[in-house]
Amino acid sequence: MRLHHVQVACPPGGEDGARRFYRDGLGMTEVEKPADLRARGGAWFRSGAAEIHVGVEDPFAPARKAHPALVLDDVASLERVAARLVGLGFEVDWSQRRTFPGFERFHVFDAHGNRVEILA
Repeated sequence: MRLHHVQVACPPGGEDGARRFYRDGLGMTEVEKPADLRARGGAWFRSGAAEIHVGVEDPFAPARKAHPALVLDDVASLERVAARLVGLGFEVDWSQRRTFPGFERFHVFDAHGNRVEILA
């Protein structure tokens, strides 16, 4: 068994905020949704085998604790992504940087307040 994707939510009309975070901030590639699903809104993003689906939810409530965790190849990449996110106005939290054995990490909230963990 392997994971295909993780879905997070955004409010109606939140696709541009999702693009700013997942595409521009994390450097993921937006992938076209199947024609049958486009009318629902949202956006899908991929990097390597990792896929995040951002779905529209109304009423919307961000996931403040539950979160996807994405792994980068090295600490230099981790620091570059963090700097890019900060440059876009996202607050990167390094307070648990070395608390997960074998990894360095940070937490960040996407444009809609969903928690995301990035590790290397």
